[in-house]
Amino acid sequence: MNLGRMIDHTLLKANATQEEILKLTQEAKENLFASVCVNPTWVKFAAEQLKDTPEVKVCTVIGFPLGATTTEVKAFETKNAIENGATEVDMVINIGALKDKNFELVEQDIKGVVDAAKGKALTKVIIETSLLTDEEKVKACELAVKAGTDFVKTSTGFSTGGATPEDIALMRKVVGPEIGVKASGGVRSLEDAEKMVQAGATRIGASSGVAIMKGQQSNSAY
Repeated sequence: MNLGRMIDHTLLKANATQEEILKLTQEAKENLFASVCVNPTWVKFAAEQLKDTPEVKVCTVIGFPLGATTTEVKAFETKNAIENGATEVDMVINIGALKDKNFELVEQDIKGVVDAAKGKALTKVIIETSLLTDEEKVKACELAVKAGTDFVKTSTGFSTGGATPEDIALMRKVVGPEIGVKASGGVRSLEDAEKMVQAGATRIGASSGVAIMKGQQSNSAY
């Protein structure tokens, strides 16, 4: 198992500077991480830094971190990110609509991003597990698969909790073997990452990628 190829090396804090994003891309090159995951404003810069390292993709976030923008805005944000160089997009579902059992809205919201990205970027659907019951987690994963996503993802890292092996196992059970499962939020050590992979994760979202690869513990929140 090449763990580095499963890590989305992540920096999504609001006060991230260009120098920090540059460091992120350099670390991603050195470790050949799967991607760097940055806010949309940094996509173009990250893509420029990684243009000679095609193995490392540029991932960004859509409707982040609340998921409460409209489908039209999420679709536009997706198209804009792809134009700027993103090849993976992690979108947040409409969590309130899921709670309201407005499943058609949730599915169409996801599909808006999937359609905008189709053929140009992978789509990952963030269901924000810490805010959901197990029944809602199952439904969110089912809707994401129905809408055509490539991955389901646990968390933004900006809510009340992050990934757990139990949630990863549940999500893997629902989506089956063909859809990716991304663990994000609170994966701070090699031990954490290995537990997620054993539970069924195929991608790890973490700002602690370098520490994970060195077998160290990080204090990072994401």
